[in-house]
Amino acid sequence: MPVHVVSGGAGPGPGPGSQVPTHLTRIPISLISTATDCSDKTVKGKVVHKGPLVSLKNDEFILKTVIQEEESQPNSSSAHLSINVVLFGALAQEFSQAVNQGDVLEASGFTVGKSPTVHKDKLHPCNLHLSGDDACIYVSRLLPPDPRPPAANKRSCSEVSRTAKVPKYTYIPLGDLKPGAVVNVYGVVVFFKQPFKSRGTDLCTTLKITDRSNQKVGCSVFCEKLDDHPKIFQIGDIIRLHRVKTQLFNDSITLINTFGFSVVTFDGTVGGAVEPRTSSRSFHFDQEDRRAVEELRSWAANQLLPPAPTVPLSAVQPKVYFDLTCQLLAKAPVDSTCTLLKVWDGTKCPHPLLKVTAEPGVTEGSSSVSKERQNLVANVLVYDNHVEFARQLKPGAYLRIYNLRALSGASKVPGHTGNQSEEADHVSFHLHGGTAYGRGIRVLPENSPDVLELKKVTETFPEDDDMDDIDLLELNDSGLLEVWSTPPESCDPVPVDCGTERSCSHSVPPVTLAQLKRSDPRRVFHVSARLRSYQPLRLHQALKLYCPSCKSMQDVPDEDLVARVFSEASREPGPCSHPWALSGQVEVPGDSPGSPGRTLTLYLSTQLMSEGKTKDLVFLRGSTLEETCRLAAGYQNIVPVRPSGGSMALLDLSAPFLFRGRKRYYGCKQCSDVGVREPCAEGVEVIDEKIVAEALGVRLLRFGLLMKLELQDATDTLEVFLWRDAESFFSVSAEDVAANQEAQDSVRHTMDSLCPPGSSLAERPWLDLCLSAYGVQEDGQNQTCYQICHTSAGRPSSALSDPA
Repeated sequence: MPVHVVSGGAGPGPGPGSQVPTHLTRIPISLISTATDCSDKTVKGKVVHKGPLVSLKNDEFILKTVIQEEESQPNSSSAHLSINVVLFGALAQEFSQAVNQGDVLEASGFTVGKSPTVHKDKLHPCNLHLSGDDACIYVSRLLPPDPRPPAANKRSCSEVSRTAKVPKYTYIPLGDLKPGAVVNVYGVVVFFKQPFKSRGTDLCTTLKITDRSNQKVGCSVFCEKLDDHPKIFQIGDIIRLHRVKTQLFNDSITLINTFGFSVVTFDGTVGGAVEPRTSSRSFHFDQEDRRAVEELRSWAANQLLPPAPTVPLSAVQPKVYFDLTCQLLAKAPVDSTCTLLKVWDGTKCPHPLLKVTAEPGVTEGSSSVSKERQNLVANVLVYDNHVEFARQLKPGAYLRIYNLRALSGASKVPGHTGNQSEEADHVSFHLHGGTAYGRGIRVLPENSPDVLELKKVTETFPEDDDMDDIDLLELNDSGLLEVWSTPPESCDPVPVDCGTERSCSHSVPPVTLAQLKRSDPRRVFHVSARLRSYQPLRLHQALKLYCPSCKSMQDVPDEDLVARVFSEASREPGPCSHPWALSGQVEVPGDSPGSPGRTLTLYLSTQLMSEGKTKDLVFLRGSTLEETCRLAAGYQNIVPVRPSGGSMALLDLSAPFLFRGRKRYYGCKQCSDVGVREPCAEGVEVIDEKIVAEALGVRLLRFGLLMKLELQDATDTLEVFLWRDAESFFSVSAEDVAANQEAQDSVRHTMDSLCPPGSSLAERPWLDLCLSAYGVQEDGQNQTCYQICHTSAGRPSSALSDPA
C-alpha cells in the first residue's frame, strides 16, 4: 500500500518520521531543483491544498496537491516554501480517500519537473511527480493534546468547538519582512491602482503600503474575480492582508498573494466607523484588529502621506488631473473605444461645460434633467480599457473616477460637431486609457462616508420635472443626423469614401437596413452602412477551429493548456516503438547560450529514411511545448507522441498533433479515430498536413475567423456575422493569421481603417456590402441572421453605383 496513515498526538508520539525507512534522507522543499538527485530522498510538508481526483482514459487517475514546509515560520527566509505535488494512478486514488487537508506527509520515490503554473500560482518553480511502485507517502494526522483535567472533558462539545475555532494571527511589521516568507500584515495605502486585466485570466491590483516602521512595500494581488480584490477607495485607507508571500524584486521586498489569501480594507479617517470592506462571507475580526486599525489611523494622520487628489466640480481647473466623487445619471456608447458618462456631484463647474452628442436610441438612464440641474451635469468620456467596465455601470450608482483630466475645447471630443472656435473655453472630462497613476473607476457603496456627504448636497435640488425637459444627450438634432447618418439616396454614381468592395454579380437594388429587416429573409441584399462596433475587440479571439464533418467550432487552445498537455505526456514512462520506425536522438539547445541542453528521442519511418527523407517527418517523444517549437524549424513535420502499451500514441487532441514550421494543426476529438501508423508517401514530393492527418486517423480542424459587426445607416442598426468569406474579406488566410504576425497586423489594420480608434461614426467610411440571410433555431424559436459575403475590404472605391 503506497499510502500509510497514522494518527498521533502533537507531542513526541508517532508521526510520519516513525514509519519512514532509516536509509532515506529528508531534503527541504526550498532546495529542490531539476538537478536534485531524488534517490533515497524524502520531502516533508503540510497539505495546504488538495485538488479533486481526475479520471483519465484507460482507467488512469491524476490528483494535484500542494504541501508547505511544516517548520516554516512567518519570518522564514526560505525562497520557496510551498510546492505542487502531482500523483498518478493507484497512488492518486489512495491519496484522495486517505489524506485530508491539514495532514502532514512525507513522500519518497518522486521525480522533479518544471512547474508549468509557476507564473500563475507563484509557488515553487518545480513540481514533484509520484507514480509507480517506487512512490510512497507516509501521512500523519496530528491531534493536539487536551491540557484540561478529566472533569473538564465532560463539558459540552459546542464549547470545545467554539474555543478551537478562534484563530490567532501574528502580524509582521513591514520593516521586519524577509524574502521567502508567508506573512500577515497591516498597512496604510499610499498608492494603488484599480484592478486591471493581466496577461493571463486574472485581474491584477497593485498598491503600496506603509506602517509605523516607515517602510514602503509594494503588493500585487492576482485574482480572477473582481470581488476578491481589495476594496480601496482612496489613499490613506487601512488594509489587512493575510497569507501573502514576500519576495525580492529590484532589491526591494514586495508582497504577492498565495494560497489562502484574504484581504480586508477600512476607511482611514480618524474617528470614522471601523467597517470592514470585504466580499468574504466569513473572516476574522476582533477587538485586537479594531485596535490595530485605530492605531494606524492615528499614526497616519500625523504623517506626510500623499494627498488624495479628490476635487469637486466647483474647484476644477483645465488641464488638471484629479479624482472625482460623483453620481452617474446616464451613459451612452460613443464608439467602440469610447463611452460617454453623464455625472454630477451637486456643485457647478466655474467653466462652461461642453455638450457631447451620442447616437440615437443608445442612452441608458435619465435622458432629461430639470433647469436647476442642467448646468451641473458634466460629460466624462471614458476610453480604451476602461470602456468595458463603464458599460457595466448602472445609472444612479455612486462613483469615484481616478486620474480624470479636464480639457478645454472640442477638437478632441468624439462625436462633437459644434463650433470649435466658439467653444474653445468649454470644458469636458477625459478618462484616458491605461492604468498609470491609478487611473480607473470604482463603484462606491451607499454607506461610504463620501457618498453620504454627496447625498447631502444633491438632495437639496428638486427632482426632475417633466415640464421643462432638457435632452441630456441631445439626440433630437435632426440636422446633425442628416450630416453624418444619411447615405446617398441616388442610384447614380456619387463620390463616396468607401472602405469595401463587392465582388458579386447579384442583380438586386440597394436597400436601407430598415427595409432589409422588413424583407423576405431568405435572399441576398446590397446595403450601404457604416461600422458602428465590432466584436471581439481583441482580434486574436476571432480565430476559431472548425470541423467540416460535425460542424463544431471551438477556440484555439491557449498556451498554458497546450504546455500542460506536453508536460504531462513527457513524464509518461514505458517503451515506445513501432516495427516500421527507427529511433534516434536529437539534442535541444538550452534556454540561453552556454546552458546545458536536453537529449530527446525521435522516431523515423524506415521507408522515408530509405528515400533519403530524414527530415520530412519525425515522431518526437518527451519534449515540452517550447522544445518542440525550437525543433520545428529543422524538420518539415513533427508529430509529438507518448508511450502507450509499448507503442507510440498521440497526445491528447487538446494539443496540436502536428507542427510544420511555425504552423500548428489540431484534430477533432469527436470525428478522429487516432492511431500512429506509417504514412504512405510513395510518389509524393511533399508530405503535407493532409497526408499526416490521414495516416494518423485525425480529422483535421480548419482555422477560421469569426466576427460580429454592428452596422448603422440613417434608418436602423443591424448585427451581421463575418465568417464564411472572412478570408477573402481580409485577403489573408486564417491559417496564416494563426502563425504569422504580419497576417495578424493586416487584420488589425483593416479593422482600424473601417472603425478608426477614437473616431465618431461620421468619420468612418461607408461600407458597400453584400449580405446573405439565413434562418437558425435557438431555444425553440426561429431567428434570422445575416452574414457578409462576396465582399472584400481595403480596396476603396471612388463611387457607389447601381449594383444592377
